[in-house]
Amino acid sequence: MKKVNIKSSRVIFDDFFKVVEAYLSYERFDGQMSPVVRRLNFERGDSVAAIVFNVTSQKVLLVNQFKYPTFEKQPGWIDEVVAGIQEAGESSEFAIRREIREEIGYEVNRLMYVSTFYVSPGGSSERIILYYAEVDDTSHIAHGGGSGDEGEDITVVEYSLSEIFDAVASGRTADAKTIIAIMWLKDRRATKEI
Repeated sequence: MKKVNIKSSRVIFDDFFKVVEAYLSYERFDGQMSPVVRRLNFERGDSVAAIVFNVTSQKVLLVNQFKYPTFEKQPGWIDEVVAGIQEAGESSEFAIRREIREEIGYEVNRLMYVSTFYVSPGGSSERIILYYAEVDDTSHIAHGGGSGDEGEDITVVEYSLSEIFDAVASGRTADAKTIIAIMWLKDRRATKEI
């Protein structure tokens, strides 16, 4: 592990997320320490996500909702895998099961860990813990739609496997975690692992 010397660090914004400003130097590949540089870290904790497959209908269940940060560059409303923030004290498995119930109204029959990855490591410490979840028609126990306390208004969008794979191939899918999840699913289906 290379060396990092933190000269100073402070929170410069603290609301729904935090922004931390740090002045630091780090060990370069030639073994020398870098000059002191300023870096910002967008901190909102880790998130969980799952690509949900209904084994009864043979459809992938995505959610569609308004996401303000996508509005200026379009489309505003975006299809994506079920996802949410992992709350303090929750395991990632508990958090994704909770999010699936809240957003689409299903209890999970089978849950499989896929990967943990950084969303944008140049500016954010957020990681996404990605899962594959199977449900069936009998495990649909509630309406879903998201958390009213959080101002969510979510609808479920169902895709056949060919439609979801085409959505990525044609560039219609614009969310990175969703693209990763769909490509993982496509690979597993091709090798008949799921």
